[in-house]
Amino acid sequence: MTTLFTSAEAHRAVELLTSRPLIRLITEIDDNGAIPPRRLAGTLPDLSSHQLRLASGAARTRGLVRTAPGSGLELTQAGAELADLYDEAARWARRYAYPAPVSEFSSRIRHVLDLLAPSLEPERADDSSPRSTAGLPSGEAEADLARPRALLIQWLIGNPQVTRVFEPELVA
Repeated sequence: MTTLFTSAEAHRAVELLTSRPLIRLITEIDDNGAIPPRRLAGTLPDLSSHQLRLASGAARTRGLVRTAPGSGLELTQAGAELADLYDEAARWARRYAYPAPVSEFSSRIRHVLDLLAPSLEPERADDSSPRSTAGLPSGEAEADLARPRALLIQWLIGNPQVTRVFEPELVA
């Protein structure tokens, strides 16, 4: 398999996509619709204003959200597809109680994407298996990761702007 990502690009993309503030922003809009102007802090009160600025700035810069006149902050097509990827990762994590039987939604997504990250790197491109799945049902869990992995790769190929460096960078 030929990879389209350098190690740095893969690392940057996974770091951005596993950011809790970005996960919260994307999934909130996906679940509940556009966030009206000046309601971001009230909609996501668990995030600081700094986290909200960074997450919304990173999402806008990378084309995941846009401000629609009259409705507020909404997902673009890329943002909606990312929400689908997040849902798929969370479903896998719930099925296999990963990383624990009771975990926060964003934590499940972060752990699954971290599990898949090494398979995006050039030196592991031909290895479709994720890093160690210790504590998981051996073959079945690993085989079931094929769908989230394929969605992640497909999404990254379709959204190369996510692998680029922008300022300010999103910090978790």
